[in-house]
Amino acid sequence: MKIFEIGRDPQAEIDAALAPPERPATEEVERITREIIAYVIARRDQALLELGRRFDSADLTSLAVREEEFQAAYENTDPRHLAAIRRAKANIEEFHKKQLRQSWMDIHDGTILGQIVRSIEKVGLYAPGGKAAYPSSVLMTAVPAKVAGVPFFIMCSPAQADGGVDPLMLVAARESGIDAVFKVGGAQAIAAMAYGTESMPKVDKVVGPGNPFVTEAKRQLYGIVGIDMMAGPSEIMIVADDTADAHFVTADLLSQAEHAEDSRAVLVTVSRALADNVLQAVRHLKSTAARGELISESLAANGVVVIARTFEEAAQLVNRFAPEHLEVVVDDPWEFLPLVKNAGAIMLGQYSPVPLGDYAAGPSHTLPTGGTARFSSPVTVDDFQKKSSLISYNRDALREIAGTVIDLAEAEGFQAHADSIKIRIG
Repeated sequence: MKIFEIGRDPQAEIDAALAPPERPATEEVERITREIIAYVIARRDQALLELGRRFDSADLTSLAVREEEFQAAYENTDPRHLAAIRRAKANIEEFHKKQLRQSWMDIHDGTILGQIVRSIEKVGLYAPGGKAAYPSSVLMTAVPAKVAGVPFFIMCSPAQADGGVDPLMLVAARESGIDAVFKVGGAQAIAAMAYGTESMPKVDKVVGPGNPFVTEAKRQLYGIVGIDMMAGPSEIMIVADDTADAHFVTADLLSQAEHAEDSRAVLVTVSRALADNVLQAVRHLKSTAARGELISESLAANGVVVIARTFEEAAQLVNRFAPEHLEVVVDDPWEFLPLVKNAGAIMLGQYSPVPLGDYAAGPSHTLPTGGTARFSSPVTVDDFQKKSSLISYNRDALREIAGTVIDLAEAEGFQAHADSIKIRIG
């Protein structure tokens, strides 16, 4: 891990170490993604089968998951895992019900102004799979959609080597109320959901993270279909003082680093002793961790420790970095909270680690990355609803405001706009 000290090291070097990675796709990723999209548009189901056999499973024979596959998934799922999925689902559901918005109308002096809130009609979830399974990602996206009232929801996930889908993924999909699951991965899945094929219905919005080809497909197809966000590498920032347990902090840094080589793990502390203890613990624990090689590579490339002089300096780094996950492990985290302006999810205190939010606390773990928490938010019920403005004036009400509308329209040079008002008021 790289270590910096505010006041000793140039601020530009600290900022560079914390800066998000370049996000644009390479020319090759753009080209391949564009070709895949064109192939899916032209060949539809046949393209999905051919690409699935090439990239995911030579044994892929069908696209849609059959009912007997769902039944087998339940039979092959450990009861403890099923219970965990159901408890996590209940917590996610309870949290997101509090976000629901209602339609409203304000009636006053011949005017009716309001907002109509409706769910999006068809949504597609992309769930990474193949070499690994992430049932939690299914829950964290599908459950908010169902709470929002989405009537039809499909899921795409790459086939495993045997041509099937991981049982836990299927159980999570069924428990979440997903209507259909397809064994389709990569950019081709995004293209299929955006345009539809013989087997797969066209959807109105696609959500869920994926590899660079999935992300690039979402970028290229935005406008044809709605998207949630352009997800990047996962990241954590921990703000800690000398009351923090160094082993807790180390465990949380390692838990983030095990995601991938490009995961980012940052500690900002006002305690030099804690920094030294964490660095020592990292050297010891990463060599014994189950994914030690991956963790070592990740921390070497993207692990950072910054020693700040004050909590205000620490908060400035938080707001500049705008982390996906922020842990505040200080004596009074609630006192530090008002200083935080930019973060995807904020975990307060020694016993609120990121994995709690990743799996079961309730908020969605689909969060803004790469500094985008400066202007965007986690996936919520709002991502699955749309709003329509409502306007109704009677003649007297229109006459009362007509001069304002006419003056503004004529100021902009839109005489026909002004005339559409004049003709109504005589």
